[in-house]
Amino acid sequence: MRLGTRERRAPMAYLLFALGFVLLLKGADLLVEGGSALARRFGVSELAVGLVVVSAGTSLPELVVNVFASAEGSSELAIGNVLGSNIANVLLILGLSALIRALRIQDSTLLSEIPFSLTAMLLVAFLANAALFNQGHILIISRLDAAILLGFFALFLGYVYREFRRDGLSARDPLGRGSAGAAFGRVSAGVVGLALGGHWVVDGALAVSAGLSVSESLVGLTIVAVGTSVPELAASGVAAYRGKADMAVGNVVGSNIFNLLWVLGVSGLIRPLSFDVVSNTDILMVIFSNVLLLVAVAIGRRNTIERWEGALFLLVYGAYLTFVAIRG
Repeated sequence: MRLGTRERRAPMAYLLFALGFVLLLKGADLLVEGGSALARRFGVSELAVGLVVVSAGTSLPELVVNVFASAEGSSELAIGNVLGSNIANVLLILGLSALIRALRIQDSTLLSEIPFSLTAMLLVAFLANAALFNQGHILIISRLDAAILLGFFALFLGYVYREFRRDGLSARDPLGRGSAGAAFGRVSAGVVGLALGGHWVVDGALAVSAGLSVSESLVGLTIVAVGTSVPELAASGVAAYRGKADMAVGNVVGSNIFNLLWVLGVSGLIRPLSFDVVSNTDILMVIFSNVLLLVAVAIGRRNTIERWEGALFLLVYGAYLTFVAIRG
């Protein structure tokens, strides 16, 4: 669909934009639920269910939006969605979760997973800006760069698998025979919802960008990023309310790693992503949010993100959104 057509059909595009988010979230929920049921039905370990299905499931909206954005050549939207989602995950979602209940996390998260997320962001920053060292100065995340990101993602999966096996968390829990058909149905419905929702969200985002005369990057960093982070918000908020701090923090950190290495990697393989040097400001914000998370945990009592630190996260996020709006 051409941009002019989007402008003429803006009201419909806005409606589909909203409906697209509903389909994305419901589709991801159905896919995770159905996939988990199938995994248990066939005796797949709880590790595989949690790592491959549930962890990836909360990043499915970002992945689907980026696949459609990459296919349409909307690099600003694709990169803005990932960077904006990672910033929202730490500052908005963990900020709200810490307000619900102070979050105490394990040493392994502080010493391994959070630094790995920070390293992943530094890797993306280097690959996106590598052309600055060449004469052409054309910034891009190439297919080779995307393959490198996916290679590091495979290393991360290997690390997590080793950790879970060492902790003995590979128990099996098969379900009854009658659940397989219903589980396949939920998976199928989830795939359809994600496909339609992702198409409508990208189409609507571009219409919003054209209608408000703002950049695709701004729409990706704000509306799309927050919308696709709703699964993480729901998962971490409920986990914090139930006193499962490890799950609340682990969900956010894991989702950030998935977004940077898996989502951007797949997006770059579909089509190389042109990178605007202005987005380095957003990269710096992702790095800052990770460092702020490390500091908050380090200075808290017994590796705890206190409620006042959660409030600070939200204030920083509000200031960032104000800056992005003025810049956009």
